Amino acid sequence: MILVSSCLAGLEVRYNGTHCLNNKISKLVEENKAIRICPELLGGFSTPREPAEIIGGNGEDVLDGKAKVVDKSGKDVTLLYIRGAYITLEKAKEMKATVVVLKENSPSCGSSKIYNGDFIGKKIDGMGVTSALLTRNGFKVISEEKFSETFL
Repeated sequence: MILVSSCLAGLEVRYNGTHCLNNKISKLVEENKAIRICPELLGGFSTPREPAEIIGGNGEDVLDGKAKVVDKSGKDVTLLYIRGAYITLEKAKEMKATVVVLKENSPSCGSSKIYNGDFIGKKIDGMGVTSALLTRNGFKVISEEKFSETFL
């Protein structure tokens, strides 16, 4: 079974209340070959919400207590991101996910790129909090772009 970011399957759960529909991923959900998940909603956020970025590192650093996730107004939302990551990990284990396809650039879901923490649109190499935790636990986490290149 494939676990996918809800926004990629067309649900309007992103911070600004939009989605990032990927028709191939949505089709997999319709065919019961994939299950949707949103780590940020599982962590306790609502939609819409302020954008957030990782300050001082990447998702691995957040998990290690060396960096934090802060929203645009300056509020520390690290614990919500960590909570969502652990709930997502449990769901991935329960469903025995073979691959996890998460939205690139997100402070939760980015698998190879995240924003740099300055809220200026600059991206850096690194994983989001959920991607880092899933990877640490042996799950294959890829972006929607890599999924389209590799699997479809």
